Amino acid sequence: MKIIRNRFLPLKRFDAMNLFGVLFCHRDTRLTPELINHERIHTHQMLEMLVVGFYLWYVTEWLIRLFKRGNAYFNIGFEREAYRHMHDLEYLKNRKHFAWWKEMMKH
Repeated sequence: MKIIRNRFLPLKRFDAMNLFGVLFCHRDTRLTPELINHERIHTHQMLEMLVVGFYLWYVTEWLIRLFKRGNAYFNIGFEREAYRHMHDLEYLKNRKHFAWWKEMMKH
């Protein structure tokens, strides 16, 4: 995964942002194995959704969740899967395709 440290992306309240498989982070962000794993999970999600589908689904689900109870960002299926498994550094070896769907359906 290519990593670009800069002062513009992501927004200040986020540690990192994965755009098309490239990780953007602030210069002082501590990139832990867990954070990198979280972003690698997103890369796998992107690939199985043919990248454009990932972004369309992500934004659509976020907009829908804005009108529901809870934090819209943390309730997106893609994020739920990535946060739930970011500490399991072996997760991607056994991850089932479209595992985020199951997370989305829970909420």
